[in-house]
Amino acid sequence: MHDGTGRIVVQGLTKQFGPVTAVQNLDFTVEPGSVTGFLGPNGSGKTTTLRMLLGLVTPTAGVATINGLRFDDITNPARVVGAVLEAQSFHPTRNARNHLRCYAAAIGLPDSAADRALDQVGLGVAARRGVRGFSLGMRQRLALATALLGDPQVLVLDEPANGLDPEGIAWLRGFMRSFAAAGRTVLVSSHQLREVEQTVDKLIIVSRGQTVYYGGLDDLRATRPSRVLVRADDPNKLVEALRAANLTNLETTPDGTLAVMGGADPRRVADIARDAGVAVYGIQEDKADLEEIFFQLTSGQYGGAQQNLYTQQPPGPGQPGGFGGPPPPAGYQQPPGYQQPPAGYQPPPGYQQPPPGYQQPPAGYSPPPGYQPPGYQPPPGYQSPPTGDQARPEQQPPGGDPSEGNQGGNA
Repeated sequence: MHDGTGRIVVQGLTKQFGPVTAVQNLDFTVEPGSVTGFLGPNGSGKTTTLRMLLGLVTPTAGVATINGLRFDDITNPARVVGAVLEAQSFHPTRNARNHLRCYAAAIGLPDSAADRALDQVGLGVAARRGVRGFSLGMRQRLALATALLGDPQVLVLDEPANGLDPEGIAWLRGFMRSFAAAGRTVLVSSHQLREVEQTVDKLIIVSRGQTVYYGGLDDLRATRPSRVLVRADDPNKLVEALRAANLTNLETTPDGTLAVMGGADPRRVADIARDAGVAVYGIQEDKADLEEIFFQLTSGQYGGAQQNLYTQQPPGPGQPGGFGGPPPPAGYQQPPGYQQPPAGYQPPPGYQQPPPGYQQPPAGYSPPPGYQPPGYQPPPGYQSPPTGDQARPEQQPPGGDPSEGNQGGNA
């Protein structure tokens, strides 16, 4: 039954595409009178969830309702919910006003509704301009005007700030707040976390198709205690005073600023510094922002595909890049007869890598006598072999020493 509240309720919502589970057992409620952010990494199931809410995708399990009804069961849904899932569905030959007049006629509204919606999004002066020449930001505004034609109670927006300039983003923020302040419902999905932080009252954060946080923005911030940053003329003396006051969770930042952790009150820290006679040049409370908390909650969604290069063990013998060498090029094959060195092998003392551009000689090749490669240095203690007559060993004739040969014969 249509309850007229403007409430969005998602219960046990699940969607599987073959073996892939895009959304798994989502549960949340979006109340009227607030702007609720719907956040998650790419591939976390946000767009699939919004499409199930709007009747564009059939859930595998669970239910999503607006005003207590599935979207398909709402009579004249354009009067109840307006949605922007993309900003490209425009006929290129129509102007902005004619585009909206077509939609107004489809839902039984007069042409004046088109002019009202254009003025509402700041496109009144561009009503007769062709959509073909619209910038991305103008297309976003025109898509929002289309969603507002029926004066809906609920707005569902997917990345509405894409293409908007800073002035347009500020306008959109104020528009969503005023829409919610009138007792209506706004559910907005976005990747612009800093902008979301300035706009929303509540958050739904999903990762891997599951809800990892659902609640107020202030409640989420409270889960990450703030810290107080202090710049003082005598940090050591201030540290002693703070520890004496049972503020012992202290750190020093890379720039030398003293950080008082654990959600300390900045006024108490300032009073302690004053009583200790420590001059303070700067003090501020540093709260964890939404971006930092978001990364902590959703980290690891694609962790299996990442590699931490800073904790990787250095390659060993026989591995590409072993002993500091570069990895072999694609298609490289070991030369015939090559054997992998045994585990624990170390090159001999004085071993040097071949010079750049060195190529393996063909099979059966033997260098000429006395050849030494360019840049070759013999290992320590090496002695050159003898040359000339020194290279020929003395040979004795049969019978022993030749100086005694005749004596033996005369005997």
